Amino acid sequence: MADTTEIIEAPLSYDALGAMYRKMCNDPLFANVPGKIELDRWGRMVMSPASNYHGTLQARLVKRLADLGGEVIVEASVLTPLGLLVPDVVWASAEFIGAHRNETPFEAAPELCIEVTSPSNSRRELTEKVEALLAAGAIEVWIVYSRAQRIEAFGRGGALASSRFALDVAGLFD
Repeated sequence: MADTTEIIEAPLSYDALGAMYRKMCNDPLFANVPGKIELDRWGRMVMSPASNYHGTLQARLVKRLADLGGEVIVEASVLTPLGLLVPDVVWASAEFIGAHRNETPFEAAPELCIEVTSPSNSRRELTEKVEALLAAGAIEVWIVYSRAQRIEAFGRGGALASSRFALDVAGLFD
């Protein structure tokens, strides 16, 4: 009889998380799962259904970020110390895309990662995501509070008074 692992003894490696996610991306059983799927460092799925307004904010952010050049990606998968995270919107420079074009998931975070809040988010979860995305290489992480209609920007030194990514947010929350 073959040896099988009965329990997970340690957090999964980046390689194991990446392989698990790629397998899920190609599995027809996951093709129509609503909402995004993230994996924690133990390989457990974390799912977040999104409202239509959440999707509207994502689309509006994409339109505004397009003016920066580079690439704007909705729900890009990123390996982080917390697990495999899927920020709602990311902006990546041409240099980043050149280095990581064929990766799923990205082995480093794009320069700007944005999370749009949902009622299911907790302050702790958002703080952990910010820290994990910065640790994975993001220059900035934004938290977009849809109900409060505000954006908080974070860099490696903590909260930022202003972002280095010039973005016109007029009308974003209309």
